Amino acid sequence: MINRMVQTGVFVLVATTIGVVLYWQVEIINRGGPVMIPIVMCSVFSLALVFERLYYFISLHLGTDIDRFFDQLRSTVAGHHWKEAQALCEAWEGPVARVTLAGLAVRESSAPEIDEAMEEAAHEEMPRVERHLRWLSTLAQVSTLLGLLGTVTGLVRAFQVIQSKSTGGNPVSPGDLAGGVWEALITTVAGLIVAIPTILAYNYLASRVSDVQFQMEKAAALVSGWRHQKNDHAIS
Repeated sequence: MINRMVQTGVFVLVATTIGVVLYWQVEIINRGGPVMIPIVMCSVFSLALVFERLYYFISLHLGTDIDRFFDQLRSTVAGHHWKEAQALCEAWEGPVARVTLAGLAVRESSAPEIDEAMEEAAHEEMPRVERHLRWLSTLAQVSTLLGLLGTVTGLVRAFQVIQSKSTGGNPVSPGDLAGGVWEALITTVAGLIVAIPTILAYNYLASRVSDVQFQMEKAAALVSGWRHQKNDHAIS
């Protein structure tokens, strides 16, 4: 827990540093005003979380590899080769294999007990599968709101210029308002540039979570189905 808090603190510090450096070094970001710093931070957070989740799902091998896993698992379960089935799951890292192992470990129990064991294992796996997704959704919303905040502060700045010029009896030129308009437009664009890809990434990753959940349910049905068939044969 402490290590995770330290890692989070270091990551926030790095993101803040990147935001501040870009604010002072990149002209167009500087023109967007101080609100651009948290927008840049949101982009850093979003990129890091998206790449971490993409790496995680790629490592699960949910393509043709998972089909081969189920083919082998189906044949071993049908042939009652339990040691081979367990060895297959132990060699296959991921939530689907761990849920299957939970069912195989209690295969001699009743069908409801097998279902309960695999359901508990699935519930333990889902937090790891869904990790950081809520943060991505939050970052997309916050980025949009920060862009809106920058729009408001930019307009406030423009009206302040109008007021100060009017009070002094000086005419207001378009150049006087350019700074506030720049700030308003740049922050709006920046917020949307961060939010739109983040929303797309969130929806894609959410679909991958659904895929993993479906594969876990498929594995549970395969293992518990064997026990149901055995009970049906015993009754008949």
